[in-house]
Amino acid sequence: MTLSAVHTRSDDYPTRGTEESWLERTDPVFWGKWSPAAPLTRAQTESFEENGFLVLKDLFSTAEIERLKAESAHLRSGDAGLKSENVVTEPNSDAVRTIFRLEDESAVFSRLSRDERVAGKVRFLLDDQLYLHQSRLNYKPGFTGKEFYWHSDFETWHAEDGMPRMRAISASILLTDNDALNGPLMLMPGSHRHFVSCAGQTPEDNHKSSLKKQEVGVPSPDALTAMAEKFGIDYASGKAGTVILFESNTLHGSNGNITPFPRSNAFFVYNAWSNRVEEPFAASRPRPDFLANRDPENPIAIESGEIG
Repeated sequence: MTLSAVHTRSDDYPTRGTEESWLERTDPVFWGKWSPAAPLTRAQTESFEENGFLVLKDLFSTAEIERLKAESAHLRSGDAGLKSENVVTEPNSDAVRTIFRLEDESAVFSRLSRDERVAGKVRFLLDDQLYLHQSRLNYKPGFTGKEFYWHSDFETWHAEDGMPRMRAISASILLTDNDALNGPLMLMPGSHRHFVSCAGQTPEDNHKSSLKKQEVGVPSPDALTAMAEKFGIDYASGKAGTVILFESNTLHGSNGNITPFPRSNAFFVYNAWSNRVEEPFAASRPRPDFLANRDPENPIAIESGEIG
């Protein structure tokens, strides 16, 4: 069955066609209205709206950060009893690259995903109740950690998961110190205002290779060069415990890590409850549930208090 026979809906962000193109964003970036009672300052809110990302520091106590680091090490140790379908290894080794479904694999990270200091700020920016579209723990070991190539998350979530609108935000919580050298998150500030419609149809079971190395649904070198010349490239650094919020369509990636210092982060994708996924817009069938929560029962219950 061809994709054209399946997908007849109106689509503001068509992608995976015969030619690459740039499309203007039609969705808001900040969906709500700022007030003095907001969990972000006006300057922070405007910065997120302008740049497509925001770096937040000093949200967690030292004890909380140590608890999260210990839990991260435990999950990677081989003693956590992880489900095999939730684990992705490095392209050329059995070293753990990513652990998915953190809310199911760890009570500690499940609690982190619902924390008011993170999820409450996302709820404010999206002006809606939230659910976890995806969660994962990313590892980039010293010396051998591979790169994550430039991409817009929304392009994949729209094409392969069926996310209708750009009403989702990712939160990356650093579990190690990130600096300019050990493969930090790089972003193109302002790129979230343009959608790069990528060329090339989606292969069957594309996720099986894209989780190790993404090659479909990424902008061409020419498009990336033009974007970088227009918007520049920034990187998000900080001590363990730093939180990076970035908009679903912000172009981002990271270099490989050849330093001795590992890099890891917990990653939660918050989608607006009103933006729950439909059928994919540019794939013959949806990706597996561990990559895209297709049937959330309820919005997440956001909690306050220290993570124990």
